Amino acid sequence: MSFKLEIIEQCEPDFQKILNDWHTWLKIEKNASKHTIRAYISDISKFINFLSHHQASAVSIAMMSDAAISDFRSWLSNQAIDGLTPRTRARALSSIKNFLNWMDKQGIAHNAAVSIVRSPKLPQKLPKSLEEPQAFRLLEELVIENWTDARNKALFTLLYGCGLRIDEALSLNISDLPRDGFLRVTGKGQKERQVPVLKQVERVIDEYREHCPHPETPERALFLGIKGERLNQGMVQKAMRNLRGALRLPETATPHALRHSFASHLLQNGANLREIQELLGHASLSTTQLYTDINAKELMKIYKKAHPRAKIKQVEKA
Repeated sequence: MSFKLEIIEQCEPDFQKILNDWHTWLKIEKNASKHTIRAYISDISKFINFLSHHQASAVSIAMMSDAAISDFRSWLSNQAIDGLTPRTRARALSSIKNFLNWMDKQGIAHNAAVSIVRSPKLPQKLPKSLEEPQAFRLLEELVIENWTDARNKALFTLLYGCGLRIDEALSLNISDLPRDGFLRVTGKGQKERQVPVLKQVERVIDEYREHCPHPETPERALFLGIKGERLNQGMVQKAMRNLRGALRLPETATPHALRHSFASHLLQNGANLREIQELLGHASLSTTQLYTDINAKELMKIYKKAHPRAKIKQVEKA
């Protein structure tokens, strides 16, 4: 994805070149994902559109350098008026900061104001995980009628058994298969980590490989679509929706929920946060600490259900 013509036309020639250079840097040097590049370009495009109309002229390098705190705040306010959520606005501001930081490092321009702009306050969003029996039902009651069923079972077992992100699992090739009980995964920011793999997980993957009709080569994707191409997230989401209906699982049963369930269930069974942080590939421990809030809620549910005093209060209310 590149900048649309109408956005380019709102820029001076010197700034147009900078946008193209940055886009090339994202793809080649940073090796950012298509999803990340798409989000960056969308956010930068909206800011350019705002700044061009706000200043009533084409955007230049100097204009980006001279943008004041009031400009950034007006832009964020406009986004709020347009109904964008705090999370979307915070991501957009982060995109602008990253772009201006890149310009600064390249010696192109420096903007001192953007670092002072505060990001919109975000509500704490807890990951949604399945209960252990629900996760087991999903993996054990999946009926194998064809090779795509075997593929889905292998993929979902891998997500829950190793706590992988969906894109991490789908990017695996045959050459990446577990060795000596470990799987090497490339996560966010191209960071590699080793994840232990249970024998049960390896067995389900092997069963899928036996059913898969497409020949294997080291460079071939592990998880394939019907036509033999690398499986995409949309098909995985669809497969999970079908399973949800068949097994009567809650709406929270999603492929990503299996990763959250992996972490939450490990915590419930005695793993510490540092260990879970390493397994998930979180850069910050604060991200992993969200799972303690999940289990605090679960403990309260158990407490209210089992504690004698809680039962007395329920009788009194009745």
